[in-house]
Amino acid sequence: MSVKMAVHSYSKEKLNCAQSILKAFSHRKDITQSEIDAARMLGGGKAAGGVCGALHAALLLHDDLEKKKAMREMFAMRAGSEHCREIRAKRLVTCAQCVELAARLLESESSGD
Repeated sequence: MSVKMAVHSYSKEKLNCAQSILKAFSHRKDITQSEIDAARMLGGGKAAGGVCGALHAALLLHDDLEKKKAMREMFAMRAGSEHCREIRAKRLVTCAQCVELAARLLESESSGD
């Protein structure tokens, strides 16, 4: 359900990639609306280190370093990179697909918690 919500937030509500993930999974860490609003600054390659905003937001929702590492690796394998500009340059996936991918990875990780 959270995957559909993330994709909907990105495509229909016009939230950016990071905001879409935070909104869809806000229940995991009691993310507030003001935190979701503040994530506007994380889209378009502006997250720390140029990481995809969707991946960055998903990583924020995890405390386990091993799970974060696995999520980064899986995301990069499927998207071609974990960095927004590289993902866009390679054109293997769209931004909407990055949101879906990050949401699916987060959802699969949460089912193992």
